[in-house]
Amino acid sequence: MSTDKVAVITGAGRGMGAAIARELAGNGYAVAVMSPSGAAEALGKELGGIGMTGSVTSQADLQTLIDKTMDTHGRIDGVVNSTGHPPKGDLLDIPDEDWHAGLDINFLNVVRILRIVTPIMQQQGGGSVVNISTYAAFEPEIHFPVSTPVRAALAAFTKIYADKYARDNIRMNNILPGFIDSLPEVEMFKKRIPMERYGTVEEIAKTAAFLLSPDSGYITGQNLRVDGGITRSI
Repeated sequence: MSTDKVAVITGAGRGMGAAIARELAGNGYAVAVMSPSGAAEALGKELGGIGMTGSVTSQADLQTLIDKTMDTHGRIDGVVNSTGHPPKGDLLDIPDEDWHAGLDINFLNVVRILRIVTPIMQQQGGGSVVNISTYAAFEPEIHFPVSTPVRAALAAFTKIYADKYARDNIRMNNILPGFIDSLPEVEMFKKRIPMERYGTVEEIAKTAAFLLSPDSGYITGQNLRVDGGITRSI
């Protein structure tokens, strides 16, 4: 089977990842999805695509996902790296293993899949990568003590990667969501949002679809806040 547009989405069992997969499928993409639970397998079937159970912490699982996609479609136009949340805790009580887990889940997940996908995109003449990060990457939050510094590192890596592979027509950008309705509302967070509401997973999905599309063809190495105005820096 061949198709014009193919996208791979990790962390697609629920929440933002699942919404992105549905949005892309609705836009004509063939999708390949993965999550640690069986939910991505069901979603893959629902969307007429590829679904598998696996972890972004496993290079072998990511290799299997990409191999299945290439065997079926022969190309990969877009990759969306969505993952779960890293451990939390009181700042200096967080053990080393939790810091390493955050690095593993929210930074090295991107590095791992790019090792596999970059040569494919180079050979086919380009592609687009979108990483789901957090608004707290640039305005550090004590409530997210592991996620904040790890995603700041991801922002730096994204710029380095985008600069290096721009000549190959490969783009990479980060979406920085604020508080999104994939999680229960917390009043103290909601009060801080100028729009006075949580964002929706569909709003994140439409942003991801834009960044994968040719409409964003001159955008790379950027960190796009989709946060209802909660960040104050300009």
